[in-house]
Amino acid sequence: MDDRISRVMVMFLRFITAAAVLGPAVSRGVNSGWAQTAPPPADHPEITVHGRKFTPRLILARNMGTPEDQTTQFPPHKIIGNLYYVGTRTLSSFLIVTPQGNILINSTYERNAQTIQKSVEQLGFRFSDVKILLGTHAHNDHQEGDALVKEMTGAQTMAMAEDVPALQAMKPSGKEHPIDRTLHDGETVTLGGTTLTAHLTPGHTRGCTTWTMKAQDGGKIYDVVIGCSLRPPATLTPEVVAEFNHTFPLVRSLACDVPLGDHPAQYSMQEKYAKLQKGAPNPFIDPAGCKNEVDIEEAMFHALLDEQRQAAGH
Repeated sequence: MDDRISRVMVMFLRFITAAAVLGPAVSRGVNSGWAQTAPPPADHPEITVHGRKFTPRLILARNMGTPEDQTTQFPPHKIIGNLYYVGTRTLSSFLIVTPQGNILINSTYERNAQTIQKSVEQLGFRFSDVKILLGTHAHNDHQEGDALVKEMTGAQTMAMAEDVPALQAMKPSGKEHPIDRTLHDGETVTLGGTTLTAHLTPGHTRGCTTWTMKAQDGGKIYDVVIGCSLRPPATLTPEVVAEFNHTFPLVRSLACDVPLGDHPAQYSMQEKYAKLQKGAPNPFIDPAGCKNEVDIEEAMFHALLDEQRQAAGH
């Protein structure tokens, strides 16, 4: 097992143990801090994909890291073309820079707004130039900060229709969740010559949104996929099964040169960033890695479904 995942898993288990001992106050922290998962997922089934073992709990720990990871700035950096990373160690936030203003994808937690602002400014851009705010899905760790970012920048917020009810229920510090434009599957968002396409990829949430765009770099044009989480819930209802049976083939069909995700571990950001610092050719251009995350999550989905059916005597 990967050493980093093992270390995170140990810290994850210690945190969960503390929650069980200390009671409701910590449990609420688990609910918000671990992507709406309370209690933590079971440590089964176990699958092996691309030579690595995974369980639901390991995948969650890999995605979320520690509470410190979720709020600690990761060095902001250029990914490709006009696309930059401005998130934390384990919660992705992306900045798309255009001549007519910028687009931000994923505000993450409200408490991270100033961290994202710091990253944007360290790259040499103004936070006030964010004109459009998008998200991948209606969980606190990805879109809780929307209201505050809108206050700070005046950005127009846009969200997939199927996620609107969950977003409207998200009111950090009592703030109403802003939604200036409701999107539908296949619609586009354009600013300053850059166009993003919103793909409805439900399962993790009803309106889980995978974004695609073209990036120009070094005289070439690349297909970028900013994936929404494909992590299945512990209990697979018929509705969720139908959603994932739609989503997995769709994600596999998307043209892809640069795979990204709403958690950096989904596309091995830290390893790729380290290679970038050593002067390697852009490691974020990774067509061979475009299906890695869907391979993991689809295998887990089927393993969970088989386990659930066996438990029900089917």
